[in-house]
Amino acid sequence: MRTRLTATLGLLVMCSPLGCHHISGRKNPCPVDLVAARQAAPPPQGAPVVALKKKAWERSFGGEEAAIPHIQARLGGWPQRLLVDEAALPSTDAAFASRLARDTWRGLDALSDRTNGLPMDTVHFVDGSLAVPRARIGDYTSGTNIGLRLITIVAARDLHLIAPTEAVEKIRRVLDTLGHLETYNGFLFNFYDTTSLERTSNFVSFIDSSWLTAGLMVVRSALPELAVECSRFIAATDFGFFYDRRTQRISHGYYVDRGARSPYDYGMLYTEARLGSLIAIGKGDIPEAQWFEMVRMFPTECGGQLLTPRAARIKRVRGYEVAAGYYEWQGLRYVPSWGGSMFEALMPALLLDEQRYAPRSLGGNDAVHADIQRRYTSEELVYPVWGISPSATPGSNGYGEYGVKILGVRGYPAGVVTPHAAALALAVAPQVALTDLRALAQRYPMYGEYGFYDAVDPLTGAVTYRYLALDQSMLFIALANYLNDHCIQNHFAADPIAQKVLPMIGEENFFD
Repeated sequence: MRTRLTATLGLLVMCSPLGCHHISGRKNPCPVDLVAARQAAPPPQGAPVVALKKKAWERSFGGEEAAIPHIQARLGGWPQRLLVDEAALPSTDAAFASRLARDTWRGLDALSDRTNGLPMDTVHFVDGSLAVPRARIGDYTSGTNIGLRLITIVAARDLHLIAPTEAVEKIRRVLDTLGHLETYNGFLFNFYDTTSLERTSNFVSFIDSSWLTAGLMVVRSALPELAVECSRFIAATDFGFFYDRRTQRISHGYYVDRGARSPYDYGMLYTEARLGSLIAIGKGDIPEAQWFEMVRMFPTECGGQLLTPRAARIKRVRGYEVAAGYYEWQGLRYVPSWGGSMFEALMPALLLDEQRYAPRSLGGNDAVHADIQRRYTSEELVYPVWGISPSATPGSNGYGEYGVKILGVRGYPAGVVTPHAAALALAVAPQVALTDLRALAQRYPMYGEYGFYDAVDPLTGAVTYRYLALDQSMLFIALANYLNDHCIQNHFAADPIAQKVLPMIGEENFFD
C-alpha cells in the first residue's frame, strides 16, 4: 500500500474535459464542473519504475517474502507488544499528551532505516501479529515523509526527547542521503526505495516537493549549523517549474517519462496545497497573484455542490479579484475544503500559525472546521469519537479518502476515525482534541508501544494495525506545538521565506 499524498490533497482542477479555472475576465461562471469532477477517474500514476538493484537484493535472500526479515533488521527498532495496558496510561491531559508524544517519537525513530535515516512509509502488523515474517514493511518513502522526518527530529529535540547533538547527527544522516538521490531539476521524484535508494516513480510532485522544502526551512531556522546545507537544497529548486503563468495555476506535478505536466491543477485555497503555494511565493519562484487566483468559494452557478454557497461574489484583496463566499451549517460559517477532511483543513497549521497570522481568514476557518468535525460526527453520524481524514482502512490493505461531507465542496465519505485528525485539532481546540484522543485510547484496542495505530471503525471497533509515517508525523508535530509553545510554527515563521509571505495572508477576511 502506498499513501499517495498527492492523490488526495487539494482540488484537482482538470483542464479537459472539466474546464479550466479562470477568474480574470469571468468567461466561465463556474471554473470547474463539480459533478464531472466527482465522477472523474483518479489522477494517472505514470509508468511504473522497477527498482532493479532492490530486486536483485531480494533475490539474494530468496525473494521478496524472504527479504522481509532483512528489511526489518535495517530498522532502528521493533515493538515487543502489540498493545499497552490502557489503564496504565496517564489520567491527566498534560501527562497523556507527553506520554503520547514520547511513544509516537519512539515509533517514528524506530521505523526508519538506521543507515540512511529515511522513514518507512508504512508498517503493517497483519492480523495484529508482530511476527516479522508476517509483517508488511513499506520500505519506500516520499518527499513529504522526508520533510516531515526532518521536522519531527527538530520537534523531538525541542521536547527534550533527544539531545541537540543527536538531532544534528540524525538530520545530517538524512541530508547526506538526499545528496545521493536521483532528482529532476533539483526536485525529488515522488517515491524512492529506502533500501536501495532507487527512485520508483516518474512523477515529480508539487506537494511532496513543498513539504520537503518546508522541512528544510524548519531545520535551518532551528539548527543554524545545518543552515548552509539546507539552503543549498532549497536554492536548487525553482517552483516556477510547476506554475503556468497564463492561467496562474500550479500543476499537480510533472511526468518525466511523458515530458508533460499533470492534467490536474490545484485550484482551491483551503486545502493543504496552500502551504506549498506560500513557499513558492516566498521563494520568489511564482508571483503572489497565484495565492489570490485560488478559489475560496465556488459561485452558486456551480452545480454539484453539497451546500448552497452564501454571499458568493468577487471581492478585492490587496488589489486582486478573489472568488469569495462561504457555506453555513447550524449557524457556523466556513470556507470549504475539497473533501472535508481534517488534514486538508489543518495540516498546513502544523507549520503555519494561522490563528496568529490570519485570524480573520484561515485561522478562524481552522477553528470552525474542527468544531464542525466534532459536532457533525457526534450529532449526525452518532460516532462516540471524532476525527475524520484520509487514512488506512480497517479490514483491508487500502488507504481511503474520508471526511465530513458538508465541510467539502465535493465531500469525502465518512467511515473511519484516525487519531492524527484529532491531534491536528490541538492547534485550535486543545481541550476537546485531548478528550477525544483519550477516548480513542480508552474505547478501542489501538494504542500500541509506538502510540496510536492509524485508524478505527468507530461502530464496529475494527482497528487497522498500521503505522503510517505521514499520519504519525502529523500527530507528533501537532503534539510538539501543543506541549512546547508553538515550537515548530515558530521555527517556520522565523525562516526568511515565510517572513516574506506572512504579512500577505493576514489581510483577508473570509466572512466580511
